[in-house]
Amino acid sequence: MMRVIRYTLRERLVHWLAGLSYLYLLLSGLAFFLPLFYWLTIPLGGGPTARAWHPWAGVIFTIAVLWMYKIWRRDMRATSADREWKKAIRHYIRNEDAHMPQIGRFNPGQKSLFWVMFYGGLVLFLSGLVLWFTEYIPWSLRSLRFIAVLAHVMAALLTIGGFIVHVYMGIAVVRGGFTSIIRGEVTEDWARSHHGLWHRELGDPRK
Repeated sequence: MMRVIRYTLRERLVHWLAGLSYLYLLLSGLAFFLPLFYWLTIPLGGGPTARAWHPWAGVIFTIAVLWMYKIWRRDMRATSADREWKKAIRHYIRNEDAHMPQIGRFNPGQKSLFWVMFYGGLVLFLSGLVLWFTEYIPWSLRSLRFIAVLAHVMAALLTIGGFIVHVYMGIAVVRGGFTSIIRGEVTEDWARSHHGLWHRELGDPRK
């Protein structure tokens, strides 16, 4: 069975860098935000260690997000095919793939997730800087601290939702989606079925 390259090695590396750093942020952030989940710091190295590494994981995640933006920003632009795909979203929800219009390399749902994580990641980073270096903020700007806390929590909730949906879709809904980000390859049938326009752009891989 013919296979085509879905993700290059560079794309897979940056994806896993972003995913693993975000997972560390998610678990440690929950532990600090809700006492009920403080036990999550145990596999993360303990409370003090997790507290020290949380902001550095944020730096790594931000670098990965910016890297992904550089790689995928053109692929994430909205197209006319995206609009047609959205009109048929009820068929996608019902797993009626035969009724879905052909789409490019990424569908509108994947593009929306990308922008949620991109802008959410930037808000997390900027608000996190304020919380990281609070002692350097003048008391006259104390309201900035409260704004940073609120922005950090809101961006965290938004990106957590996106992260959960992304993992669920990749593992449970779209068969082959998870393995493609590990191996980098998909079958021709998978590419034709899920991303027909992208498959057409690739041409015949046997040439």
